[in-house]
Amino acid sequence: MLEIIKTNMLKNEEKLSNFASKSEEAIRFKQLEEDIRPAYFRDVDKIIYSLSYTRYIDKTQVFSNNDNDNISKRMTHVQMVSKIARTIGRALNLNEDLIEAASLGHDLGHVPFGHTGEAILSKISMEHNEGYFNHNIQSVRTLMYVENKGKGVNISLQVLDAIMCHNGEIVESNYMPSPKTKEEFLEEYNSSYKDKTVNLKMRPMTLEGCVVRISDVIAYIGRDIEDAIRVGVIKKEALPKEIIEVLGNSNSDIINTMVLDIIENSYNKPYIKMSPKIYVALEKLKKFNYENIYNKANTKEQLKIYEKQFRFLFETYLKQIEEKQDEKIFKVFLNEMDKEYLEKTSNERKVIDYIAGMTDDYFLNEYKRLIDKK
Repeated sequence: MLEIIKTNMLKNEEKLSNFASKSEEAIRFKQLEEDIRPAYFRDVDKIIYSLSYTRYIDKTQVFSNNDNDNISKRMTHVQMVSKIARTIGRALNLNEDLIEAASLGHDLGHVPFGHTGEAILSKISMEHNEGYFNHNIQSVRTLMYVENKGKGVNISLQVLDAIMCHNGEIVESNYMPSPKTKEEFLEEYNSSYKDKTVNLKMRPMTLEGCVVRISDVIAYIGRDIEDAIRVGVIKKEALPKEIIEVLGNSNSDIINTMVLDIIENSYNKPYIKMSPKIYVALEKLKKFNYENIYNKANTKEQLKIYEKQFRFLFETYLKQIEEKQDEKIFKVFLNEMDKEYLEKTSNERKVIDYIAGMTDDYFLNEYKRLIDKK
């Protein structure tokens, strides 16, 4: 009976494109006992039941310290990426399970206050000889070495790679997969801590990973404009006419235009491609967003406050670990961790893992609690 069910759950793969990733091709770093679920389907389950996934609910997308409940958080963003990517994936006959797993897991390593917090934590990490901090790399680290009390959750190489290579800050007109082995994946992962250019050069090993990468951009580019209008950072009339005429005047229009264009230009192809017209408009819109939204989302005073808070928490936690103080970093994090994690991880990296996993509210509450004790 179970064998019949396993076969039924894999039936849709019979119709997949020749360029799709099949479940039987899934590679893992540790052996996993089979059950009725296909490989990437199981990865989705592992990710949504992880503690780091739960914490998406209170992690900032762009606008921090805002009391408007309609503003996007990481949770809504990853769900939007998943929906957009699965739409493209289904139209192109790709593996939707792989796409969903990578989409939902791609931002697990994001720190409090989004890219602003990421830049600050990277600076601190470099100063303490722990290398560059990138949220996509931390997402992989979280799944491989931090979740499940430091033992990891044994996600497939294909999903881990799609997460690692999802960099939505880099837009290209053509996304071509770059096949790689476990060893090549680990080389890229480890090198990213030492060489900042590695993170900019990474390319997904699967076509599904390429879909997730462009879907990350599609999911945030129009929604961030809507959020910026809601909080008064820009007015809708500020959107350049030459962009509106190509992509549309709303988030819904932008998503629809780009998704259809990608499907039309990528169907039955070994790559994911946009038409030149759409690609140029997207690049212009991204530039507009940086100049009018992302660079204005936080004031200079706010940035100074965030950096002061990150540095204070980092130094305080580091001291607590070194002095073995009976504090929260032990009670809610380190005391639960596996012996191997504790022995192989530097104190600095333990603090980075702890801070990177925090929600915005937890971060702020910890800062207030610890600064009041000082």
